[in-house]
Amino acid sequence: MQRYETIFIIDPDLGEEGRAPVVERLVQLIPQRNGVLVEEDHWGARKLAYPIRKKQRGYYLRLDYCGDGALVGELERFCRIDDRLLKYMTVKLADDVNVDEVQAEMAERAAAKAAAEAGPTAEAGPTEEAGATAEVGATAETESTAETESTAETESTEEAGSTSEEDESGASAGDKDGDADEASPEDTEDDVDEDDQEDKE
Repeated sequence: MQRYETIFIIDPDLGEEGRAPVVERLVQLIPQRNGVLVEEDHWGARKLAYPIRKKQRGYYLRLDYCGDGALVGELERFCRIDDRLLKYMTVKLADDVNVDEVQAEMAERAAAKAAAEAGPTAEAGPTEEAGATAEVGATAETESTAETESTAETESTEEAGSTSEEDESGASAGDKDGDADEASPEDTEDDVDEDDQEDKE
């Protein structure tokens, strides 16, 4: 059994619905002729190197498969009779291919593809969890800072109030002492007057 690669150029005007039956038919021909499909690769619509049937673009499809000359002949016969296919080209990749090795290669490729698709999803989980944890920590820190500032402000206000009360108390005591000092000269004058009256008598 040999390994082949065939590139097909499909009419780009068909659209996805019109192109799907053509691709399905090509893929089905491989197992029907005792072949093994290794890879189905869609290259998509591309500009042609030169116009084909007055078309400037074509849809490219690459099939990698194992089979014999009869399978290649059937695929090319289908391309010649179906107007939806603009062009095709087949290249032999290897002779005397071991089918078991090819199937093992296919399994490894499928596993790698599945791992690549699952990788971003698995990484997204821890990232989102870490982001949520960081957000909670930042919120708690902000609340703690606000609470500390509020407590400090309250203590400062109470201390200022206590100092003001002490100043007022000191001022009241000073006023009382002043009153006592002012009363002393009057008492002295009264004492002098009494002494004069006694001398006159």
